[in-house]
Amino acid sequence: MRSIWKGSIGFGLVSIPVKLYSAVQTSSLDLDMLDSRDHAHIKFQRVNENTKKEVPYAKIVKGYKYDDDYVIIEDADFEAAAPEKSKVIEIENFVDIESVNPMFYETSYYTEPETKNNKAYALLLEALKKSGKAGLALFVLRSTESLCIVHPVDKAIVVTRIRFEQQIRDQGELKLDNDVKVSKKELDMGLALINQYAEPLDLSKYKDEYHTELMKIIEAKAKGKRPTIKKLKPKKTTSNDLYDQLMSSLQVKKGA
Repeated sequence: MRSIWKGSIGFGLVSIPVKLYSAVQTSSLDLDMLDSRDHAHIKFQRVNENTKKEVPYAKIVKGYKYDDDYVIIEDADFEAAAPEKSKVIEIENFVDIESVNPMFYETSYYTEPETKNNKAYALLLEALKKSGKAGLALFVLRSTESLCIVHPVDKAIVVTRIRFEQQIRDQGELKLDNDVKVSKKELDMGLALINQYAEPLDLSKYKDEYHTELMKIIEAKAKGKRPTIKKLKPKKTTSNDLYDQLMSSLQVKKGA
């Protein structure tokens, strides 16, 4: 793995030099864009608006339009805006990790101590595990300030970017009917159904089956064969009564 950031995690007066690595990878297929007439590859070029000529990537800079002109922003300017946040993930406080709503989670990064046998890294990892807490911090990554939590996952300290509160849309935009009444009998049956399907979390059982099936179709077409297309069979409801549907669901699960 290649590190994408170097800096340190700070809490109190303790500083832990670390490298950041992306903890996730995409499972989607890398599909190219082609011309439907001759299957020629479609290229996207960086073209100068004035000269109409292609511009080498090395010659491209970032600019912010200010009045009628552009102000050029260099890498040093991004760092100068918040030098401490560009180099340090400074933990401001600790919160119960269970209090962070999953809606706020974005991308996770593994951290690796710059030096071996780093006692401060080991200490923070163990303390986070024992306390059930996560550190809350602000830091700058790729010219963007992010809010993050610092938390333990197995043998590593993980930095997970989380969304700012203003990025979460208000539920008031939804048309929700909160006046719908559910009877105690229906609720008890619903809880019974949940308990019947409940089991310890084991994500290893779940695979990206869509990716696998799509590859089968691609391989079949590459060999000149017609791929087998599965037809979706809609679930049939035997009754319009909610209680009857719940009861049938329980019986189906028992017979599985």
